Amino acid sequence: MDIRNIAIIAHVDHGKTTLVDQLLKQSGAFREHQQVAERALDRNDLERERGITILAKCTSVDWKGTRINIVDTPGHADFGGEVERILNMVDGAIILVDAAEGVLPQTKFVLGKALQRGLKPMVVVNKVDRQDARSDEVHTEMFDLFAALDANDEQLDFPMLFASGRQGWADTTLDGPRKNLDAMFDLMLSHVKSPVRDLDAPFAMVASILDYDNFLGRVLTGRLEQGRARLNMPLKVLRQDGTVVETGRLTKLMGFRGLERVTIEEAEAGDIIAVAGLTEGTIPDTLCSPEVTSPLYAIPVDPPTLAMTFRVNDGPLGGREGKKVTSRQIRDRLLRESEGNVAIKITESNETDAFEVAGRGELQLGVLIETMRREGFELAIGRPRVLTRVNPETGEREEPMEEVLVDVDEPYSGIVVEKMSKRKGEMQDMRPSGGGKVRLTFKMPSRGLIGYHGEFLTDTRGTGIMNRLFDGYAPWKGVIEGRRNGSLISNSDGEAVQYSLWYLQERGTLFIDPGAKVYVGLILGEHSRENDLDVNCIKEKKLTNIRAAGKDEAMLLIPPRRMSLEQAIAYIEEDELVEVTPSAIRLRKRYLDPHTRKKFEKNFEAA
Repeated sequence: MDIRNIAIIAHVDHGKTTLVDQLLKQSGAFREHQQVAERALDRNDLERERGITILAKCTSVDWKGTRINIVDTPGHADFGGEVERILNMVDGAIILVDAAEGVLPQTKFVLGKALQRGLKPMVVVNKVDRQDARSDEVHTEMFDLFAALDANDEQLDFPMLFASGRQGWADTTLDGPRKNLDAMFDLMLSHVKSPVRDLDAPFAMVASILDYDNFLGRVLTGRLEQGRARLNMPLKVLRQDGTVVETGRLTKLMGFRGLERVTIEEAEAGDIIAVAGLTEGTIPDTLCSPEVTSPLYAIPVDPPTLAMTFRVNDGPLGGREGKKVTSRQIRDRLLRESEGNVAIKITESNETDAFEVAGRGELQLGVLIETMRREGFELAIGRPRVLTRVNPETGEREEPMEEVLVDVDEPYSGIVVEKMSKRKGEMQDMRPSGGGKVRLTFKMPSRGLIGYHGEFLTDTRGTGIMNRLFDGYAPWKGVIEGRRNGSLISNSDGEAVQYSLWYLQERGTLFIDPGAKVYVGLILGEHSRENDLDVNCIKEKKLTNIRAAGKDEAMLLIPPRRMSLEQAIAYIEEDELVEVTPSAIRLRKRYLDPHTRKKFEKNFEAA
């Protein structure tokens, strides 16, 4: 059977998964009256809640006798490692770009990776039915981007489609019939070459996706590069250095048919398949016949730029709310995550019962922590910090830099520029983007963005949009001021009382409700001044038998500030931790005892 392997890549929220829904529907992958959830490929609970794709997934459709394997990829920059791996599996790519938002940082990232791989992408301007669409301008922006990324002549001659993924149509012109996606299907067949297939060579494939199944165990997915795969054939697993880590038989062979992963007897080179039954194979190992002696080449993944410390929850409430609380359980879970997610690196920390977890950004690590807490883990998380390096030529300390693209209403542009410059951001460009909005481009240190997003939304009244992308390394930019306000810290154990909280809310913003369990060192709220303040939140009202007018007026509390996991991680300072359990997210000081805390503060200031 003729085969095409295609990845759909784009910036976050430009409509990749919605478009795949329509491709599946119009190709006949669903029965006529079959009920299918919206964004059918986003099966993960977190993906559905957040409305983003986190894990790359495969599906396939049949069109005019050709099987088209489609890989849906994440759009957020933090999950760029997924995109880099997937491009090793495909022979073509569809670059999706929003007709209103145009070219954004992740569009540039994924297109650059596709061009380096030698692919000839197709460009689809999606959401052309938006009222603020500017399809022709976006077309020009895409051509300029191809040229800026050193595309060759063949790549510059890219085909173009205008589409609405939600309405399920694509046409070669803006004023086309707008009926269906036939033009896109036909373009996939004509523009993307079928994979080069050597059917006589011994079986070999590179594992690109690893996931776990409750019944099958480890499932490795990748493109069959050469030969044929048959059920029960002997095979071995080769690491990139050529060492053999496992031998056995191909006991479970699966192919993708629509949304289903079905068992098949045989597969030929060029197809995307899944293999189960192996215990050691991982990404990017080579699965092959016994006669193969050297591994296949796997694309290297960009290194992580941000690290956090994951430690055992040693607080007074530790072990009461979670089922998995030991360092061994945490270590095993993190190592399993690093096998399937090549953009994450795990190392032992110098501290007892703690691990260094390095990744691409706060969102990627936040998703990992959220997944673990839903699995019953209890953790304490330290403040994120950037991973620096020393330039071998100059000997200078260098830090990761980001390209930041901000779309903001014109009245708020001044405060954004001011805050960015305080965080060592350098403005590269400023231009109107229509509708009273301004598009600002900055280059700034990654650490300058830690904890800024919440402040940014406050400054822009929730209307600003910020996109960021790793942009290489540059010399260390010096000290960046962090959070200005101190913390309100509990000085006693017990349960918070409304009477005490009513008086404490004059001191700052509270994070807890009455009745919440508290202990010495727990952060109750944000102080209105720069210093930390130890306070008593369990003090109750002294009761007497004397009544007086105005004595018992209603003590109404201002609703506390609720923080999501990512907001809490971005909020804390060096001497603070986020305590994460299945039922709560708490902020606390690293050292609970006030005397020990003062010693740490003196040592930190001296350093």
